Amino acid sequence: MTDPLPSGTASAVLARLRELQAGDLPVLGGRTLAYVYDSGLAEVDRVGREAVAAYAGSNGLDPTAFPSLLRMENDLVGFATRLLDAPEGAVGTVTSGGTESVLLAVQGARDSRPDVARPTMVIPSTAHAAFHKAAHYFGVEARVVPVGPDFRADPEAMAAAIDDTTVLVAASAPSYAHGVVDPVAEVAAAAAARGVRCHVDACIGGWVLPYAARLGRTVPAWTFAVPGVTSVSVDLHKYAYAPKGASLLLHRTPALRRPQFFASAAWPGYTMLNPTMQSTRSGGPLAGAWAVVTTLGDEGYERLTADVLAAVDRIVAGVADHPGLHLVAEPDSTLVALGTDASCDPFTVCDEMAARGWYVQPQMSFAGAPATIHLSVSAATLAGVEDLLVALRDSVAAAVAAGPVRVDPGVAAYVEALDPAGLDEADFDGLLAASGLAGQGADGTVALPERMAEVNALLDLASPAMREALLVAFLDRLARP
Repeated sequence: MTDPLPSGTASAVLARLRELQAGDLPVLGGRTLAYVYDSGLAEVDRVGREAVAAYAGSNGLDPTAFPSLLRMENDLVGFATRLLDAPEGAVGTVTSGGTESVLLAVQGARDSRPDVARPTMVIPSTAHAAFHKAAHYFGVEARVVPVGPDFRADPEAMAAAIDDTTVLVAASAPSYAHGVVDPVAEVAAAAAARGVRCHVDACIGGWVLPYAARLGRTVPAWTFAVPGVTSVSVDLHKYAYAPKGASLLLHRTPALRRPQFFASAAWPGYTMLNPTMQSTRSGGPLAGAWAVVTTLGDEGYERLTADVLAAVDRIVAGVADHPGLHLVAEPDSTLVALGTDASCDPFTVCDEMAARGWYVQPQMSFAGAPATIHLSVSAATLAGVEDLLVALRDSVAAAVAAGPVRVDPGVAAYVEALDPAGLDEADFDGLLAASGLAGQGADGTVALPERMAEVNALLDLASPAMREALLVAFLDRLARP
């Protein structure tokens, strides 16, 4: 058990907060290339945080009680519909993040077809894991279609997977793992030909790709300008640089959105009416997003897009000069996936980058493709991009000198043969300890490993089901007081 929460003066509590936060990854400075998105503009950061604080106590549950939240939500939806080429009459909702936006797109598609007893959705293998979460929550079977060698959805294969049970077809703009935009026009046409909804997950690219096009970049068609696209999700807390957590789910028509709404008068209290999965919704993230978008406007986002794409261009050019590294795919927007040759492994490179003050994200091998290194580049990264390339060069050199991570063959064979469904708690405790995921700190709590290469190498050998089970067990042990 951890110690009870301390009490004290406000200044002491805030000082303790700062002390705790010192162990976190930095959210500003452009050196954390996953999880956070930094404009590099102090004024934008300030106005967003002040707006969150001003509305932290407001509740979006009832728009008649807090009409300012309704006004801000409609303003954001209106901005986004213009940005994404939506037709007159398009509607939208602010959600808590990209996963909730995807969940609602799937739930709405399912509930729009009550005649389908066992609904399915057709998704490319590169679709975000949120679609699998939606399948798990809502009982919509995910028909996963392999992508082509360019990591883009295969429109013909997806069209062949659509049948009378299909309620939704999805595409990415871009996919998270590889940063490429699916052929949305062809996928949407296949869906429309069968009378099926087509959702574009643009949580990453939705606030960048339109400005990239304005800057003269070649951008594949993916917005509501594409016939057959019925809904689009786009995150405000990514490349709109708003505080966490705010996303938008947009629908071509109000009729398409209506199944998303939930109402219940089946109890003696107020009649519940919710446009999202949440009932109580803090006004803070919505106000923060509205404040940032209003502050930056089209002109500000065009500048930030130019900055982030310049950083991506420099990284792409720099990687070409790095022996041992290569681009997995030519990036269509702000996400870069890097591979390594046989002289080193990506997990060691990630550890070495962290030691040099840069966080890049390891991605496990999948469907025969090797493990990779993921970078979510922000506008703030541009100022330090040369330092990033130096760190990358030095990290690769260190990884080459250390040699690829080797997992004991006996341990590897043992892990590969295990069936997670047959393991008990004691088995998981042993596996977590053997993998290095469950060391014990001085206070008796689970201690996080300082370097992850060996842990990741072992996880990479495990089957996806075993990897999931191990990480669930790990999270369970972390989340114990």
